[in-house]
Amino acid sequence: MPYVPHTEADVREMLATIGVDSIDDLFVEIPDDLKLKAPLNIPSSMDEAQLTKHLQALSEKNVDLSRVTCFLGAGIYDRFIPATVGAVISRGEYLTAYTPYQPEVSQGYLQTIYEFQSMIAELYDMDLANASMYDGATSLAEAAIMATGIKHRNKVAVSATVHPHYRQVLETYCWAMGVEVDTLGHVDGLTSGYDGLDESYACVLVQTPSFYGTIEDLAALRSACDRIGAMMIVASDPTSCGIMPPPGQFGADVVVGEGQPLGIPMGFGGPLLGLFACKKEFVRNIPGRIVGRTTDAAGKSGFTMTLRTREQDIRREKATSNICTNEALMALASTVYMSALGKNGIRQVAETTVRNTQYAIEVLTAAGGKLKFSAKVFGEFVLELPRSAASIQAELLDHGVLAGLPLGEYEAGMENCLLVAVTEKRTKAEIDDFAAKLKQVLG
Repeated sequence: MPYVPHTEADVREMLATIGVDSIDDLFVEIPDDLKLKAPLNIPSSMDEAQLTKHLQALSEKNVDLSRVTCFLGAGIYDRFIPATVGAVISRGEYLTAYTPYQPEVSQGYLQTIYEFQSMIAELYDMDLANASMYDGATSLAEAAIMATGIKHRNKVAVSATVHPHYRQVLETYCWAMGVEVDTLGHVDGLTSGYDGLDESYACVLVQTPSFYGTIEDLAALRSACDRIGAMMIVASDPTSCGIMPPPGQFGADVVVGEGQPLGIPMGFGGPLLGLFACKKEFVRNIPGRIVGRTTDAAGKSGFTMTLRTREQDIRREKATSNICTNEALMALASTVYMSALGKNGIRQVAETTVRNTQYAIEVLTAAGGKLKFSAKVFGEFVLELPRSAASIQAELLDHGVLAGLPLGEYEAGMENCLLVAVTEKRTKAEIDDFAAKLKQVLG
């Protein structure tokens, strides 16, 4: 079966209609030396039943979380997702919906986006949030570019404790915009070097909990930004705000983050969800768009997209961003997740994460590892091992434990360090099993 509905007679009729003799006539513009001279050496075709079995066999070669216990985080986390999330987002009117340009027929979807914005703004303790972005990395980069436009400065400072992938995206954005990026160092896993900043910087970007899981001093960051007149931009794990004071309480100008922990599966590293919240004075500078609440001609409450200052909707020179979409389905998943858990539920997730993390530190250090940094952590920590973390991770995987992320390729001198993530899903038995197998692997 060729998986196309056209018969040979259909093909002949279509070719006759457009006035050519064969399908090859449609490709006459391609030089002959670029065309295949013989069929590709590929396996023969399969029917649907055979193909299903083949794909099943291929999928079983993958390591998945039904067969290993996950202690890998580094930006994407194995958190519990209530069944209500999948039930709602799989409904056809949400799953297949496109951008709600016509408010008169899109009130349901527009309301979900409005609720999403409201919840993210409350979670981060900020004035407003936009209608989501691609992921946490692009949200951080967009915030930096926004700051350079507001401050009319072409330098930004970013902490070395910010996720390396975020910093790579930041470098790419800033390179394209002619913006200089300087990296601040860290001591014991916490940002250092604020004293070296001056008034040429548009913003300072810090992540808390950091890439290493450490909790940054946001009061010190606010003080440093005030001294040089720069904007304070914080990348923050939304789950941590269930128990820690949110960045808004420290006066952050912009807060960004990755929404994946809020009801989105790990997948193969996506799809993800970018969070972006800021103070109200920057509402006309934010990238993307927001959904606003209004009243119609009859005085009834309704919702509509507003402030769509992206280049798809405005002259390019006036656009605040070239991001021309939002992750509405993923935003809906997070909205359902936050609605299902509520304030108390998110706090319980954060508290359980803290308890599990502290217990994991206790038993894994007893098993032969030691903490790399002494700073307080949330959900993640760096474990220093007696030998290569990459080799130990590979050995533990053979024992059914996805141990974490080896840090050697991200920072020189950390070849023996493993970034371990512990969420609310990890049980005492799973953590004890990890410790026992680590002790066995270390000999």
